Amino acid sequence: MILGALASGTTTIEGLLEGDDVLATARAMQAFGARIEKEGVGRWRVEGKGGFAEPSDVIDCGNAGTGVRLIMGAASGFPMCATFTGDHSLRGRPMGRVLDPLARMGATWLGRDKGRLPLTLKGGGLRGLVYTLPMASAQVKSAVLLAGLHAEGGVEVIEPEATRDHTERMLRAFGAEVIVEDKKGVRHVRLPEGQKLKGTHVQVPGDPSSAAFPLVAALIVPGSEVTVEGVMLNVLRTGLFTTLQEMGADLVISNVRVESGEEVGDITARHSQLKGVVVPPERAPSMIDEYPILAVAAAFADGPTVMRGIGEMRVKESDRIALTAAGLLACGVTVEEEPEGMTVVGTRGGNHPVRGGGKVITHGDHRIAMSHLILGMAALEPVEIDEPGMIATSFPGFVSLMTGLGGSIAEA
Repeated sequence: MILGALASGTTTIEGLLEGDDVLATARAMQAFGARIEKEGVGRWRVEGKGGFAEPSDVIDCGNAGTGVRLIMGAASGFPMCATFTGDHSLRGRPMGRVLDPLARMGATWLGRDKGRLPLTLKGGGLRGLVYTLPMASAQVKSAVLLAGLHAEGGVEVIEPEATRDHTERMLRAFGAEVIVEDKKGVRHVRLPEGQKLKGTHVQVPGDPSSAAFPLVAALIVPGSEVTVEGVMLNVLRTGLFTTLQEMGADLVISNVRVESGEEVGDITARHSQLKGVVVPPERAPSMIDEYPILAVAAAFADGPTVMRGIGEMRVKESDRIALTAAGLLACGVTVEEEPEGMTVVGTRGGNHPVRGGGKVITHGDHRIAMSHLILGMAALEPVEIDEPGMIATSFPGFVSLMTGLGGSIAEA
């Protein structure tokens, strides 16, 4: 949506996940001057004008943390002001990690402490930047690259830890030159100045983060077998699948092919006897959104599963380490929480099932909600969550999909 709005000409999109975050991003792009039309389920058309025009009203990004950070990066390249806000959760999330490099490039902003929304961003006249990421964040990298499209001298982002590279791939698909080099194990991403984007066709691959829920459900519910087709297999996004296989999961990937520059495949999961493992901290960037559902799988394993190097989870839509631990504890699972990680002790080693029966406080976090509903499908007692409406943020078809597979989800 963002690249299509920045480009000149028509961009057609198929397979779009029409969650609230994506729809909020679409409305934002319309506010910046793009013409956007829905043509069918998952099919959209974007008519870009080669840049952003100044919006006439405040841009409300809802709960879209990735959306607002990328949009601020893109908007900073144009000589205009734009004011951003969001829902209660998004207004509480610090934006400083993105605003810092944008300010170094010449953008200015006025907002609350630590760059919290609402804030007003003034762009234009950007200078080039060589920026080393202080943390592994694809959002920050992407914001800098999008700003770099209109920066004198271009930009270079240095990643001590490689993060997901969808933005680099998409920029190339829209006609930009992106140079990626590995220098002694450190990834350098360079976008030369003067790049012009042209509209294109995009086939969106299946989201690994969404696929994780039915796949883990199949692993922990006896007698289950589920295949999810067309899942993205980008190596910077498949950490969960690797970890589940290390835990002994019967997880088979087949029909591997390339679609729109991304490798995809069909993944089949069958009920498995899982064992606890130590997840390498360096794997975190490739599965940072999947740790809550991994913790659910670990609850049904034999022995402890150790997850460290995941402090980034504390600054997502919620403190996901704390909420995951609290939810599992409420369902009778032993969890040891750490500042930068947690250990989940699976119940299988104690020869008893997961009790369930807890009421989980989600703080409006969609992944916390979905993960604990999956836990409830294999626990002795049902699990209740407090804010089911937030699931539509990223996975509007979650309830219908899981009930269609045989799960039982109903309003209390």
